[in-house]
Amino acid sequence: MKILYWLPRLLSLLIIAFFALFSFDVFSLEGTFLEKTGGFLMHSLPTIILILLLVYSWKKEKKGGYIFIVLGLLSIIFFNTYQRIDTFLMVSLPIIITGILFILSKKNR
Repeated sequence: MKILYWLPRLLSLLIIAFFALFSFDVFSLEGTFLEKTGGFLMHSLPTIILILLLVYSWKKEKKGGYIFIVLGLLSIIFFNTYQRIDTFLMVSLPIIITGILFILSKKNR
């Protein structure tokens, strides 16, 4: 099924766009341009990691899927998404589901 091939990739792109959107909020804060740029780079680290993982997972679906799952579980701890269900559903769960979909995509082919 082509949908099972494209679904994890499209979901990854949506997650990356979601995280990238939050990187830009640093420019609304006080500070010099250099401080804002540094803050932007720090806030962009999750986005950069997810982009690199997507590139890796595009060809190595099974391994990438497992890494997505581990990254989703780590995000529960790192971003404290276990404290609020809405945060968990928006941040950690889509990453875990993406990992599962990458693994299913590999098994389906």
